Amino acid sequence: MDFRISKRYFFNALSIVGRAVSANSPLPALSGIKIDVLTDQILLTASDSLVSIQKILKTHENDFVLEINEPGSIVLEAKYILEIVRKIDSDEIHIEVIDGTLTKISGYNAEFNINGQKSVDFPLIDFNKPSNQFTLAASQLLKIINQTSFAASDKETRPVLTGVNFKKESGKLECVATDSYRLAKKVIELREGDNFNITIPTKALSEISKSIEKETDILVCISDKKIQFWVDNVVIQSRLIDGQYPETSRLIPQIFEHTLIIDSRDLLNAIDRASFIKSEGISIIKLSASDTEIMISSRSQEVGYSKEKIVPIEYTGRPFEISFSGKYVFDAIRALSGAIVKIEFSGDMKPFVLKTNEDDSVLQLVLPVRTYN
Repeated sequence: MDFRISKRYFFNALSIVGRAVSANSPLPALSGIKIDVLTDQILLTASDSLVSIQKILKTHENDFVLEINEPGSIVLEAKYILEIVRKIDSDEIHIEVIDGTLTKISGYNAEFNINGQKSVDFPLIDFNKPSNQFTLAASQLLKIINQTSFAASDKETRPVLTGVNFKKESGKLECVATDSYRLAKKVIELREGDNFNITIPTKALSEISKSIEKETDILVCISDKKIQFWVDNVVIQSRLIDGQYPETSRLIPQIFEHTLIIDSRDLLNAIDRASFIKSEGISIIKLSASDTEIMISSRSQEVGYSKEKIVPIEYTGRPFEISFSGKYVFDAIRALSGAIVKIEFSGDMKPFVLKTNEDDSVLQLVLPVRTYN
């Protein structure tokens, strides 16, 4: 294996695939990046068994230098190859396997020789495209991820809740995440591809959002075991989460007793100010509503209490009080990203719904908290 490549382009490519490297894998090869040098392109691959990323570098692309002298393959420890390439002060880097797995990396007057691993030790990953395919605009996919994935669970007690459920039927794609205490739902039109019902790990969606650097179309390929996102010459592939995702539509109230329309920035700032008062490490906010004012308050026996008045744009319903997690409502309002937020309450201890008139495709739901003060 022997090739020469532009340093900047190579480092950027290594950084992209390096995000999938497993830090604590029992399989030593997964701590490395596999470099496959073919006659006209180079494949960089990394994986943590759940998420795999592959970047394709082609010789005929004109914005960087890539000269392939001899095909071959090697697995190099990710932290070493990234650090070496970053520190070499040269526009181009020369990489050559000189003896078995001993690899020479050189540029200008610097030379490093590091021990790699045989590529046969790296797990075989099938990057073939599944037949069920559709495209999403990068901005559309980013909105789906940003408006839903934060509501997924971070606890492994119910693995299926650690992902976002993507369900396509009747020409619509419904994306839902919940941790049983809050829920985020985004619905878009999608005519392409066959119907499906899958749950994607949030880690895979996080990697996608980091890889989107410009507005482009993203090809999504789905089978019953995996999903692929093709962003330019990068493919991010993930195993799907097994198990039936719970039916969440019945959790969303349809009848409401109180409706609050309020400036989202005013409410966010008030919640933020009240949230520093925590009880047992949790910020519980009480909202007291009437048609003339909204009171945001928090209380802790150890710290004290705070209260702040906000003037609503509109409030309908009788005077009403409800308590909730400050973090959950703060996250929900930020995900809506609208100037005005509409909050609909169905009862004292029933879930409430947050929406914005600027984007009716997204809905946030939060469960209230019972308080005794």
